[in-house]
Amino acid sequence: MEFWATKMPEGMLLRSPRVASNLSDPDRAFTLEAYEDASKIQPCAPLPLETFVEYGRWFRHQLGSSLDRRSVSRIDQEPVGFRLTLVDGTEVYSKCVVVAAGVGPFKKKPAVFEGLPPGLAIHCYEGRSIKKYTGKRISVIGAGQSALESAALLHESGAEVEIIARQSCLRWIGQHRWLHKMGLISSLLYSSHDVGPIGISRLVAYPKLTSFIPLKLRDRIRTRAVRPAGSRWLPDRLQNVKATTGRVVVKADPVGDQVVLKLDDGSERRVDHVLLGTGYRVDISQYDFLSPKLLKQIEQFDGYPRLAGDFQSSVPGLHFIGATAARTFGPLLYFVAGTEFASRQLTSHLVKRKV
Repeated sequence: MEFWATKMPEGMLLRSPRVASNLSDPDRAFTLEAYEDASKIQPCAPLPLETFVEYGRWFRHQLGSSLDRRSVSRIDQEPVGFRLTLVDGTEVYSKCVVVAAGVGPFKKKPAVFEGLPPGLAIHCYEGRSIKKYTGKRISVIGAGQSALESAALLHESGAEVEIIARQSCLRWIGQHRWLHKMGLISSLLYSSHDVGPIGISRLVAYPKLTSFIPLKLRDRIRTRAVRPAGSRWLPDRLQNVKATTGRVVVKADPVGDQVVLKLDDGSERRVDHVLLGTGYRVDISQYDFLSPKLLKQIEQFDGYPRLAGDFQSSVPGLHFIGATAARTFGPLLYFVAGTEFASRQLTSHLVKRKV
């Protein structure tokens, strides 16, 4: 849970519905509701970040799993299996390696902001402390959940905020609420995971089926399912936040301890900080623990590893799950809701291999 606990903004609420925020265990005993009951916490929706983090820690404790907190600094392929070098120099050998390292290294930073000092251009995955921006002028770049929620949190903490987005208008998830209130018909059109619009939501709830769809169509489905949009509980919180849509920042220059932004319509903004709500782009070469030789042997498409049905890459014994598997199995793998499919599919294979 380190990424959630140390990188995501304080005060954040989860985009996913409660039912899609359950971590997966074989008997489905350690649900979010079980944690709330055991901790005497009143259930609420949307789910606060802090509650989710504590739920994750409780989940691990219930499983009694062995956790080695030392980081893996390098993975090399051996004649049989792999050699893992830990940060303290310890070497561990294993026949199989499962990479479940999250999206932290994949932060997407548009080229126009590359020249700005780190303190002036902050990615939303690095904006843990919101209150330190009280009284500051902030331009938030992007129109997805991360950008819009960060804008709301900054505004509520006393910052002067403007959202700048290339799309012509802000979109909201589930804006046609009546489609979700038709009983059985709605359940046939939408899955409980709430990933994607009508129809697509139901399709991507079956990652195995999604994996058989031709890649070009699968990419279109994936892109449509996770296009930039904000949760339905955000519009009210953004009523007094300026939003400039249909515009792109073409130049960003540091001037003293501030930033001057030039937009494609010729207008300029002078701000104290730029917050990049520009999401992430999967690229496994950003995992610095994969040795260069091993990385070259992994077949990829645009940064994603090519995976078989058991999440195995082109290197036997090396598996990838989570967001890195979304190009193969669809957008459900970007979310917590994808853990049940991934864990069952993967462990089934590993057990058979061991036998």
